[in-house]
Amino acid sequence: MSTATTSDLEFVVRTIARTAVENERAFSDLDAVVGDGDLGYSLARGFEIVLADWDSFDRDTPSDFLKKIALVISKRVGGTSGPLWGTAFLRAAGAISDRSELTALTGEDAVAMLRAAAEGIKKRGRSDLGDKTLLDALIPMTDALEKALGGGGDGADLSAVVAESARAAAEATTPMQAMRGRPSYTGERSIGSPDAGAMAVAVMAERVADEWPAHV
Repeated sequence: MSTATTSDLEFVVRTIARTAVENERAFSDLDAVVGDGDLGYSLARGFEIVLADWDSFDRDTPSDFLKKIALVISKRVGGTSGPLWGTAFLRAAGAISDRSELTALTGEDAVAMLRAAAEGIKKRGRSDLGDKTLLDALIPMTDALEKALGGGGDGADLSAVVAESARAAAEATTPMQAMRGRPSYTGERSIGSPDAGAMAVAVMAERVADEWPAHV
């Protein structure tokens, strides 16, 4: 990725928010298979506030912008998703805290934000890769982005790589047994369906990839 401007960052965050709101039912249905079925509802309630308050967010720096998103998510998203997603945005903000130029974010910055988000989720959720959580999509797609950066390509190309990786990784959670969260209570019954959080990450990544060409 040559250079990801802050408008790219805003585009990604807004696309994530729209996807969460528009897929409320689908995400809850996925979560209901072995979870408590509130993933879609929880994410939609938080991200609809993000969209409603969109124009009021501080954009002095990319970090300030992400901190405001984190604050809304932490306050408005219920269940276990709120603390995890809020932490993810807050850690992402910390990864670029020294960036003052709104248009100076790079592909490497994107990787740093995603890595920081994953580490925050690990610590907050006491989970890791292989526990059948959203980390099982987030970490592989970050690895794919970092690897793809070395081969060049523009934002559309790279977002497509990220989406493809996220989808494959999310589907690969199907044979796993959940080790964290409500699905873990079902033991072996959690085997045979994909993790709802990982699938939500994949759907969001695919939406970003689908809409990136028009954004640019």
